[in-house]
Amino acid sequence: MSGLLQGMLSAPPAVAYLVVGLLVFGEAAVFIGFVLPGETAVVLGGVLAARHGIDLRVLIGLVAFAAIAGDTVGYEIGRHYGERVLAMRPLRRHQQRLHQARGFLRERGAVAVFLGRWTAFLRAVMPGLAGVSRMPYRRFLAYNALGGIAWGTTFCLIGYLAGNSYDAIEKRVGVWGSVASLVVVLALLVVWHLGRRRAERARNGGDQAADAVADAVPASTDGEPDRVGGDQEVAGDARRQA
Repeated sequence: MSGLLQGMLSAPPAVAYLVVGLLVFGEAAVFIGFVLPGETAVVLGGVLAARHGIDLRVLIGLVAFAAIAGDTVGYEIGRHYGERVLAMRPLRRHQQRLHQARGFLRERGAVAVFLGRWTAFLRAVMPGLAGVSRMPYRRFLAYNALGGIAWGTTFCLIGYLAGNSYDAIEKRVGVWGSVASLVVVLALLVVWHLGRRRAERARNGGDQAADAVADAVPASTDGEPDRVGGDQEVAGDARRQA
């Protein structure tokens, strides 16, 4: 970790700004968020700011601007290319999650644009879905800007505080001790993430099974399961036995 940060700190500040800005911009604009979540770059930028490689205030402004601009491009792509966006290769494996995201957008409206900013998958697809649904651009822009500023400021500060904490830990327990602590934290995060994904898959599988059972049972006109046919068969069997 120290070697990586030192290597990035040796690069000119303009290069660090450019890398962070492009990753944040491209997250929704070109769906780069499926490869690398933009918050990773933002947190790393905050760490660099803590170690005096770049200016924190400039970083926050850059991240907020790149987030708003990238989401605007994603919105325009969805608005002009419609459903073809959802058939793009990066999205083909996520049809179930896309269906849930569209339902979330229908239920919450523009608020979903703000809330989606805080989840990696929704952050990459919500602007395009808002464009596909023809959400008024002014309404989209208001919530997009609010989310971009709040999200960018939050994760820049998280990285900044993490950078200061890492320096303090390194001074007390040494480089290898701080690296070991970091590895343990990352391992716990991976285990938690995998457990959450496994639970989501199990829940989705249970919902699909329930839907299949519901579709297999005929319904009467008032929406209740129709059991008349089964009752008639039982009555017929009783008459034959008699």
